Amino acid sequence: MRKILTVLAALASLSLTNCGYNAIQSEDEQIKANWSEVVNQYQRRADLVPNLVNSVKGFAQQEKDVLLGVTNARAKVGSIQATPEVLNDPATFQKFQAAQGELSSALSRLLVVTENYPQLKSDALFKDLMSQLEGTENRITVARNRYIKAVQDYNVTIRSFPSNVTAMMFGYKEKPNFSVANEKEISTAPKVDFNPAPAPSK
Repeated sequence: MRKILTVLAALASLSLTNCGYNAIQSEDEQIKANWSEVVNQYQRRADLVPNLVNSVKGFAQQEKDVLLGVTNARAKVGSIQATPEVLNDPATFQKFQAAQGELSSALSRLLVVTENYPQLKSDALFKDLMSQLEGTENRITVARNRYIKAVQDYNVTIRSFPSNVTAMMFGYKEKPNFSVANEKEISTAPKVDFNPAPAPSK
C-alpha cells in the first residue's frame, strides 16, 4: 500500500510539473518579491519628501504652491495600501501607478524651481537630500524593471499551453504591469546642477 501511495505521489508531482503548476507558483512568488522591492523604494522616496520640502521652504517660502503640490502628491501616495493584493486588482494598481506618477511630476516641478535659488543649491543639507533622492530614483528604476520582467514571464506562462489550463483551473489571472508610455521619463533620475550659473557680465 505504501509503495502505491509513493507511486501516486510521484505521478501527481510529475503531473503538476508538466502542467506548469510549479512554474506558476515560482513565478507568482517572484512577482511578490519584486513588488515588495518596488514598494520599499517608493516608500524610501516618500520618506525623503518632508525633509526636502522643509529644506526648500527655508530658502524659497514664496514657492508655496509648488511645495504644497509635492506635499499633496505624497499624501495621495500614502493613502494607497500597496499590499500584494494590489497585484490582483488592476484598478487599484492603476491608482498606485498614477499616484506615484503625480509625485514624480511634483518633484520634477520642485527641482525646476530650485534652479532659481543658488543659495539653496549650495546648501549642504539640500545637496545631501538630492543625492539621496537621485540614488533612490535609480533604485526605483531597477526595482520596476525587475518587476516588469517577472510579470511578463508570469503572464506568458499562464497564457501558454498547457499551463493556461492549469491557471484556469486554479484561478490564476494575468497580473497588471507598469505602462511603458512614460517609462523613459520615469527611468531618468532627477538631476540638479549644483554649480551656480555665472553672474552676467556688466
